[in-house]
Amino acid sequence: GGRLVRRAGHLPVIARHNGRVTAEPSPSDEDVANARQGEFAPLAIGPLSVWPPVVLAPMAGVTNAPFRQLCRRFGAGLYVSEMVTARALVEGNERSRRLAGFAPGESPRSLQLYGTDPHAIAAAVELAVGPGRVDHIDLNFGCPAKKITRHGGGAAIPVKRRLLAAIVGAAVRAAGPVPVTIKFRKGIDDTHTTYLDAGRIGRDEGAAAVALHARTAEDHYGPPADWSAIARLKDAVTEIPVLGNGDVWEAPDALRMLRSTGCDGVVVGRGCLGRPWLFGDLASLFDGADPAPPPTVGEMVPVMLDHVTALVDWLGPVVGVRDFRKHTAWYVKGYPVGAEMRRQLAQITSIDQLARLLHSIDPSIPLPDDARRMPRGHTSGPRPVSLPDGWLDQPDVMPPVRPDAEALVSGG
Repeated sequence: GGRLVRRAGHLPVIARHNGRVTAEPSPSDEDVANARQGEFAPLAIGPLSVWPPVVLAPMAGVTNAPFRQLCRRFGAGLYVSEMVTARALVEGNERSRRLAGFAPGESPRSLQLYGTDPHAIAAAVELAVGPGRVDHIDLNFGCPAKKITRHGGGAAIPVKRRLLAAIVGAAVRAAGPVPVTIKFRKGIDDTHTTYLDAGRIGRDEGAAAVALHARTAEDHYGPPADWSAIARLKDAVTEIPVLGNGDVWEAPDALRMLRSTGCDGVVVGRGCLGRPWLFGDLASLFDGADPAPPPTVGEMVPVMLDHVTALVDWLGPVVGVRDFRKHTAWYVKGYPVGAEMRRQLAQITSIDQLARLLHSIDPSIPLPDDARRMPRGHTSGPRPVSLPDGWLDQPDVMPPVRPDAEALVSGG
């Protein structure tokens, strides 16, 4: 399972970008102080107690059962499934049923749902919380994709306060004792922020916790996350836990976020792509220990082979290997293995071929210090947000249900 002890290297300091408090790499090697005993509490999400207070963000095509199990091997936390649309789950769409599948023994089982129709959300939640099913439901209101927001879905929903309240309330009532959490962005853009209202609505409708991706929909994934918004949300919503999301690339970033914002837990997204050991580093730091240095290529190879083997077991040999191709780019990002090796890894057709390629790389190659914080996954943005005509004009008017707003895309 887990990994070694780790030294913190170039670590984030709190910096300001146009008034935003953000995480930036520190030019010094001064370590972020490890967590002191009792400094942070376990994250309480309804009856669930999560330690360390770390949540894996749902990522489309990534956070399936094999990846969740791999991350859990390194460190504990709450590992949320890929996003599933409520309507597809209710209508029996096979892919959505597969996405909602959990590995044997996976606990707690955490499912993220997305939808724009309170009735469909309630029906999906009732399906999901049946005996022996899920232990936690997360609702997604953060997707910035144009094909979603232009129909009033995803990150556009919190603009319509009554719609947001109706969806959250329907889910909470249908879930019974199973806790429901919600995740959202700062707003549409810096002129149209919705996160404080969204947090209060979540609290008032019975959500067990709220999570803020500290970017606007217009930001997409490009500009630095605005950690000061997480602090403002924590000031506004004190009765339930507030989680922060954005720019946790290394374990010390999580301590920086909690200390600088007062939030109760951290949501990790792109930072763990090709870095499942990040959860081990987080567990070490929160328990007061030093994390280990980034793995050499030789230390990383067994993790990659375990990952692809689990994907093949889960998805079959053809789809599993094809699915792993994108992960190869994330794993070797920053390691000086050469463009030709990256190209070949992106075209693998079997586990044996992958193993031969990986074992041909010098196993002693370390990750250069300046590559530790290289972004992985989405990096686009800012870009204009497409909304239905007049969407911003009447925030307290209940909009009609739009089926086109329910396509399955990234969680945001």
